[in-house]
Amino acid sequence: MSTPWTTADIPDQAGRTVVVTGANSGLGLATSRALAAAGARVVMAVRDTERGGAAARSITGDVEVRRLDLADLASVREFAAGWEGGLDVLVNNAGIMMVPQGRTADGFELQFGTNHLGHFALTNLLLPHVTDRVVTVSSGLHRGGRIVLDDLNWENRPYSDTGAYGASKLANLLFTLELQRRLTAAGSTVRSTAAHPGYAATNLQSHTGSRLKDLGMKLGNRFIAQSDTDGALPTLFAATADLPGGSYAGPSGFQEGRGAPTLVGRSQSASDVDLAKALWTASEQLTGIS
Repeated sequence: MSTPWTTADIPDQAGRTVVVTGANSGLGLATSRALAAAGARVVMAVRDTERGGAAARSITGDVEVRRLDLADLASVREFAAGWEGGLDVLVNNAGIMMVPQGRTADGFELQFGTNHLGHFALTNLLLPHVTDRVVTVSSGLHRGGRIVLDDLNWENRPYSDTGAYGASKLANLLFTLELQRRLTAAGSTVRSTAAHPGYAATNLQSHTGSRLKDLGMKLGNRFIAQSDTDGALPTLFAATADLPGGSYAGPSGFQEGRGAPTLVGRSQSASDVDLAKALWTASEQLTGIS
């Protein structure tokens, strides 16, 4: 029986540069800390640079904080325009979960716009700099998601915070799939991988706008969930292990809720090549970025 993969298995990252979005807390902070400890230069891309700075000071290693608001395409463009030099790994980690209905600065449904479209735009703008891989963080809840191509921004349906979250996480996996197809077709050695943390205790689950839901998630975080450090392991596995493009990593335990990282399956919808192509085209049209 093989030994479970841990942070001790991260190869030496000296000389490598990594961008981690949403790096000021939770999974993003745990990911940044582990990569910096392995020798990487980590750029923490955060919406709130004051909080990001405080988080960076808790990390030993080469870290830098830069502002990035994924709910505002102007901010995404500004971040990408300021990038110089190579970028080994882009970790699309930031996200919001089951929040009340809202809109991004560009008018997109808030969860789809932040979790998918923001990262779609960022990746395409930074891709000329990327030399190794793009890692996108999804969720096991993608299995309950549904992509409605003619109503991606929930303008013609009753809003569901759970449904919108699941759709955004399904979009993350379809993006990973289509990005890898395009990279392969272009003869690129850059890889597109994905990961999900299982059930990890972070502050992601406390912004639903419902006191009852927030309480339930708080209790789940305390008594069921694994730590954010353990939840970051699949992301670190997808970012540093020698995996094929298109891989999807998650916990190996019961129902992928916790445990050491391994390669996991995805829903039938998340494997739909035609849907992935159609979502990519729609995302280009919505963001104006190809």
